[in-house]
Amino acid sequence: MSFLALGLSLVFVLIPLALSKTLKLGLEKDTFIATIRSIIQLLAVGYILTFVFESESFLFIILMVALMIGAATHNAQKKGASIKGIIWKLIATFIFIEVLTQSILLGFQITPPTAQYIIPISGMVVGNSMVLSILFLNRFTSEIQTQKKETELLLSLGGTPKQAIHLPLVHSIKASLIPTIESQKTIGLVQLPGMMSGQIIAGADPIQAVQFQLLILFLLLTTAAVTSIMLGYLSYPSLFNERMQMLKIKVDEED
Repeated sequence: MSFLALGLSLVFVLIPLALSKTLKLGLEKDTFIATIRSIIQLLAVGYILTFVFESESFLFIILMVALMIGAATHNAQKKGASIKGIIWKLIATFIFIEVLTQSILLGFQITPPTAQYIIPISGMVVGNSMVLSILFLNRFTSEIQTQKKETELLLSLGGTPKQAIHLPLVHSIKASLIPTIESQKTIGLVQLPGMMSGQIIAGADPIQAVQFQLLILFLLLTTAAVTSIMLGYLSYPSLFNERMQMLKIKVDEED
């Protein structure tokens, strides 16, 4: 695609801008800022990745993955700000899921140990893990407030923090997993996934594109399960003090 063609594609931005202006939705500024940021960020990443791919340095690969984890942590921690040590819990979760998935991919030689494969797949894994973390933390803090009386009752009857928080924790884990599971049920019928579509547009064999897309789907399923469960079990002990009393949790009402 030429830069001229890319420029012409901005018509897809003008349409929502015009609709927002006509219907007085007040989204013009946010839409404009989002468009400018996406252009700058993606072009910058494109040039950085070109440099990393050409250098073939493993150090640059690690730095790119670390940058992804840092950005994901910064974005996700807002939903769990009231949970003590949430930043380190998120970092531990993202690092674990990255190490787990890459160990399987490289250990079984499913993908080669090159930046061309490691960085894009890491981006998908960490990005999906970030979204799952946000979904989980948002639901978990809400469940804690909703079932606060039941949790405190269980504690007063001699239950441990793990027993008292079990239902809110399980409900939150299940709720965060549902979007991933449901989207995979209709994959290929309702939509063609992004990676598969990109490969086909680039001229790859459709069957090969399907194989790579299935790999990503399986990866994301593991990412979803491990992220929600690990983050949940890392987070719940922080909700109680040394006397096994439940601490106050602030719910993010922004959305």
